[in-house]
Amino acid sequence: MSDFRAARDFLLGADPATARRDFRWPELDTFNWALDWFDGVLAAETPDAVALKIVGASSASYTFAELSARSNQVAGWLREQGVRRGDRILLMLGNQAELWEALLAAMKLGAVIIPATTLLTGKDIVERIERGGVSHVIANAADAGKFGAGEYTRIAVGDAYTWLPYHEAYEARASFTPDGPTRAGDTLLLYFTSGTTSQPKLVEHTHASYPAGHLSTMFWIGIKPGDVHLNVSSPGWAKHAWSNVFAPWNAGATVLVHDYQRFSAPALLEVLRDERVTTFCAPPTVWRMLIQEDLAAWKLPLRTAVAAGEPLNPEIIEQVSRAWGVTIRDGYGQTETTAQIGNAPDEVVRPGSMGRPLPGYEVVLVDPVSGERGEDGEICLPLDDRRPLGLMSGYVGGLTDAMRDGLYHTGDVATRDQDGYITYVGRTDDVFKASDYRISPFELESVLLEHEAVAEAAVVPAPDPVRLAVPKAYVTLAPGFEAGEATARSIFEHCRRELAPYKRVRRLEFGELPKTISGKIRRVELRVREPRQEYREDDLNP
Repeated sequence: MSDFRAARDFLLGADPATARRDFRWPELDTFNWALDWFDGVLAAETPDAVALKIVGASSASYTFAELSARSNQVAGWLREQGVRRGDRILLMLGNQAELWEALLAAMKLGAVIIPATTLLTGKDIVERIERGGVSHVIANAADAGKFGAGEYTRIAVGDAYTWLPYHEAYEARASFTPDGPTRAGDTLLLYFTSGTTSQPKLVEHTHASYPAGHLSTMFWIGIKPGDVHLNVSSPGWAKHAWSNVFAPWNAGATVLVHDYQRFSAPALLEVLRDERVTTFCAPPTVWRMLIQEDLAAWKLPLRTAVAAGEPLNPEIIEQVSRAWGVTIRDGYGQTETTAQIGNAPDEVVRPGSMGRPLPGYEVVLVDPVSGERGEDGEICLPLDDRRPLGLMSGYVGGLTDAMRDGLYHTGDVATRDQDGYITYVGRTDDVFKASDYRISPFELESVLLEHEAVAEAAVVPAPDPVRLAVPKAYVTLAPGFEAGEATARSIFEHCRRELAPYKRVRRLEFGELPKTISGKIRRVELRVREPRQEYREDDLNP
């Protein structure tokens, strides 16, 4: 525990160069973050500081001391219902206080948590329960009907027939005694990936890899003790744990949650202003919606802002900087890891770059074909004594292809310049060849987003008898623009000005983009979609 605190305090006070050079991951033997850190330090030393505040469709506010006591009650009550160390709990709740209570409680018990989004269908739930070996379920009463037959304990927030009522936990004692020590290497979390290119994988994290591993995420975001941190993310996905649990509470900051039924950019801007948010994280999808507003009209107290989940297009960074004087800092990580690469606070942001490896991470770029290491290739992490603490234990079910040749293979391709800045190219599955040139969809999408009519874009290869494949763009239009030849012609003309001939967009289709339930674009669907109303550059620009 003292090693964890020393590592955390070092990062809070170190500049980027010093942090990258001198940071060492804490060496942990027994470690239970909820008991040792949240209760033992945050609740003990800053009991009256606000730990969690929820605003919007629902509201709640709890100090560290209050949340410590409430999670103790839930832990004790869950033990009475038969939850034991190592049992697997499917936790399917929205952005509500019970989610954080149950998460801390399960951690204190030594149970294994399987977070799940409330958007799952009955079929999805059956798969997760079977593949995850679930023994207990905690869900809202409104979702009880999605669960079929099965031998597992059912606990409902709200009234659900035959389900155990979660609210009875508040009658339990506000103190909790664990049944024994928690080993740092014990399993804590099992996360299903979003499945952008294949069936979701089941990622295993320990009591060290995510709680302590997210020291890198805390450093990248730049969260300090006493900050008010807002992250736009849905429960059930790893990014929610990144920025709504571990990174802010590692720093001793307030987790501010905007609970909404339907996303509204003006409503989010009001929350940022009224709640005096100092650090803000949102995926590029949200940033793309925000820049449709008159950002300069909103005076915000933001000290720092970051983006993660997908690569951040340079045009967004420029617009936000002009309006607020804040430079959005891009970062990179996966469900399988904590933040690996990022533009750190107080560093020069190189447009288009994800930044440099964060403290505790060493990044190796490997040619996907030859296996040679260089400055262009797949992002990989060493598995020797440089293995980062924030890397998963592995995939449940024996999937080992990602761990080979002494490296963890991310499946993402990037380039690195002479100063160490890493620029995202695309998924190994997404990068394609046209006329024997390698095409990065992300580069073309960034150019498309510079056009005023384009709100979102995704580029995939389309078969071509001469070039083998040509870049095709699927575009979602910004408000005020209509799909048609005139708009398509304008976008093609923009691409001709901004892109070399070999990588110009040659085909275009308007419409909504298919996404995973976590909001990531599913290019794999677009690659096999039959053309609908397709516009071709050769036809419109003879």
